[in-house]
Amino acid sequence: MPLSHRLLDLDSRTLERRIRENPLVIVPVGALEAHGPHLPLGADQIQAEATADALAERIGALVAPTLPYGNCSGTRPFPGTVSVSLGSLSRIMRELVEELARTGFRRVLVLSGHAAQGHMAALREGAEEAVRAIPTLRVAVLSDYDFVYELRGKLSPPTDGHGGLLETSRVMAMKPESVGSERPKVEYRYSRFRVGDPSVEEWPESVIGDTGSASPELGQRIQVHVLDRLEATVRELLPAA
Repeated sequence: MPLSHRLLDLDSRTLERRIRENPLVIVPVGALEAHGPHLPLGADQIQAEATADALAERIGALVAPTLPYGNCSGTRPFPGTVSVSLGSLSRIMRELVEELARTGFRRVLVLSGHAAQGHMAALREGAEEAVRAIPTLRVAVLSDYDFVYELRGKLSPPTDGHGGLLETSRVMAMKPESVGSERPKVEYRYSRFRVGDPSVEEWPESVIGDTGSASPELGQRIQVHVLDRLEATVRELLPAA
């Protein structure tokens, strides 16, 4: 029976042996937030975990348990969103990375399914503090949406965004039973230069874009692109040797 790549499934002695091989450990990060009337609150976690598992299979990495909460200030007005502060998120990321290093890991990929600007900045800040404290560590912090959104203007309209065509298709491919039948179409009118949360008029639903043509087949095409880009990035930034 092949060994699991999930830390949750390994005993400590097995992990001790595997760490001698200098494996990459992936830390998935999710969020609990509204994604419209059609996607689950855990869409970001679903995507981060599925992507981490698939990447681990490709490159022989290990996967740590998911950090399921993030900073979701923009979607706080919508039911179901739970947002932690930037400071708390930064601190927990630093402590997680430092504890993984204490365990023996020297290569860490923080992979977030939530891509909000402040959220990502907090993750990077915490990881940077860990690297300053432990200079032998090599860490990369990114969101899978750094690569998903490379497909805007190709597989979706350029304005596609949160809970839109690309994300809906991706979740349909990963966990179809979690996707509802509604296909919202929402025009996002909030300016990124303005301070404060969007009004109901500026953002009538927690979706950006037209989800009408979403499909699991499109989601699979997106995921192949994401995994190819992730694999190349890891091999460049976090090589084993």
